[in-house]
Amino acid sequence: MRYLPLVLTLSLAIAPGLSAQTRTIRTVSADGAGAALAAARAEAGKRSWTMSIAIVDPAGDLLAFQRMDGASPASIQNALGKARTAARFRRATQAYDSIVASGRAGFLNFENMTPLEGGVPIVVDGVVVGGIGVSGGTSAEDAVVAKAGAAAVKP
Repeated sequence: MRYLPLVLTLSLAIAPGLSAQTRTIRTVSADGAGAALAAARAEAGKRSWTMSIAIVDPAGDLLAFQRMDGASPASIQNALGKARTAARFRRATQAYDSIVASGRAGFLNFENMTPLEGGVPIVVDGVVVGGIGVSGGTSAEDAVVAKAGAAAVKP
């Protein structure tokens, strides 16, 4: 099956006729999530890494997931947590990994944050449209696979 990377744009209205009370939300589509998942899986497979890969929308809700054969059960929640952190906080989880490693343990108190490298936001035209999180390898390996997946999503 071939996935086409797409991004959906949603316009939500609070009340009919009140355009000043609307906003446009850009989010990765199901096809875009599939493209990110396929690219990440291909990168991991090329390197013989077994991983869990999660793709989420900007709110951190799951769109696509795959646990590759042989990936640790512990990698499931880690991948999802990294994806959610990257999407909701709008930056790579490596930044938070580095902050905590430098001794600022207070960042561990943020609710729903996974400060481990391997999560990156999916950015299209400067807008965060989702996130991808990968777990199962070293932190650096997880980041390589996540970046490959994020790069596969196009407008």
